[in-house]
Amino acid sequence: MQESEEIHISSHLDEVVAAVSISPRKKVQSQLPQTVLFQPPREKLHLCEEKAKSYLSSHQYKQAVPELVRCVALTRICYGDCHWKLAEAHVNLAQGYLQMKGFSLQAKQHAEKAKEILTDFIVPPYSDNTDVFKCSVELFHTMGRAYLSLQKFKDASENLVKAEKLSKELLQCGRIIKEEWIEAQARIKLSFAQVYHGQRRAQEALPHYQEALKYVEVSKGEESLEYVSVLRELAGAEQALGFQDAAISHLLQAHAIILGRSPPAEEAADSALLVAHAAIASGSPEHHESNIDPKGVPGSQSGSIWLLQS
Repeated sequence: MQESEEIHISSHLDEVVAAVSISPRKKVQSQLPQTVLFQPPREKLHLCEEKAKSYLSSHQYKQAVPELVRCVALTRICYGDCHWKLAEAHVNLAQGYLQMKGFSLQAKQHAEKAKEILTDFIVPPYSDNTDVFKCSVELFHTMGRAYLSLQKFKDASENLVKAEKLSKELLQCGRIIKEEWIEAQARIKLSFAQVYHGQRRAQEALPHYQEALKYVEVSKGEESLEYVSVLRELAGAEQALGFQDAAISHLLQAHAIILGRSPPAEEAADSALLVAHAAIASGSPEHHESNIDPKGVPGSQSGSIWLLQS
């Protein structure tokens, strides 16, 4: 594993250099309009952020990551080496890497860099900037997900606990509204469930999946793809526990939502296949007889610096 880390992890500075490199000069100039080449750094940063958001929202992660790398480089130019916004840029890049297979080590590296920046930034007298502490919540959650991807479950849990604790303190202090807290809880509870499930502890994962589903329903809606994703993971935990009827029910619910979005035929068929596999695995004749047609469905401030340093 150590050898793998040495092969895959490169310095974050290498990515920054690559992001701002203009070699060969003629090639870059031929690809970019003159107006873009001479834009002030903050305008370029805003442009890169918008492009990254667009790619992420359409699940084009390979296209999003280079934009997120450029955001790190431009944020460093605009705000310096020790600003919380640079930490935020590293967190965003880490989250981008986590969306792609095989890049967990890079995600962990950028999360660690963000933690280093925030640890230096949040010093007495403590910053009164709520955004700094919201960034800290995202950092701990992202670090937890990175460790989860690396199957370092203890480290993952420790970071998720920090994210949950800090988000609760921010809510209690009135630094975030309840809707923001619910969104954070949805992500954190799902990650907790995945940590337990990854350790084959389905009994402990189950209530976290159920809580995550509840929070996603409130924050994203019960017709959202995020809701579908949690339904399917919840069904996986239920199958592991032998709760076949509940698992099939949740997979059917997810399938109905997918069909309601008028998906491509392949996506609808994949969704139907998940239900069919669950029905076969159940061993129940009544489930075996069910026909799943892909075209239709049957009936606090001082505490945060301690968290960063711990």
